[in-house]
Amino acid sequence: MTTIAPHLDPTRTALLLMDFQPAVLAVVPDADQVLSRAHAALSWARSHDVQVAFVRVAFTAEDFAAVPARNKSFAPLAQSGFLADGSPEAALHESFDVHEQDITVRKIRISAFASATDLRAALRDQGIDTLVLAGLSTGGVVLTTLRQAADDDFQLYVLKDATADPDPEVHRVLTEKVFPHQAYVIDTDELGTLSKPA
Repeated sequence: MTTIAPHLDPTRTALLLMDFQPAVLAVVPDADQVLSRAHAALSWARSHDVQVAFVRVAFTAEDFAAVPARNKSFAPLAQSGFLADGSPEAALHESFDVHEQDITVRKIRISAFASATDLRAALRDQGIDTLVLAGLSTGGVVLTTLRQAADDDFQLYVLKDATADPDPEVHRVLTEKVFPHQAYVIDTDELGTLSKPA
């Protein structure tokens, strides 16, 4: 298993900032630090003309109505109306400035590539084959998106310090034991070096 992260081509790379929403930030430890590192990644992307995609989970009334009672994760949300689109808890964190050229994704399941989103097509249309993942939580959107992206043959980097989970042990096991089989796990500060020509 290769552990040294290769250089990446910014013109073929997208930064996915996933589920940085008040409801999710409220349940992860060191949320301010993780948010700060996500902003550092965003600054890197802006300065290198890397495509940025903001992903968030939010439901319309129709989305809630379509959730089957057998769905253990989302049936309780549908019943409570939590994470309704337009609510403060479902919004992208106010500290992020979305630009016109950014991709914005509203999803109704865990993965950024859930069937109701068009993220995959948007990335492929731009010739993007490399993804840098940051998000909340490690055991939720990051894990699920990483698995699907790996199956789609994307080259993957996970920003360990711009990712967090409500359970720190889950974060540790995934970033140290699981993710390295399909992605390069790096710190945000490494992006500047990796984006330079080899």
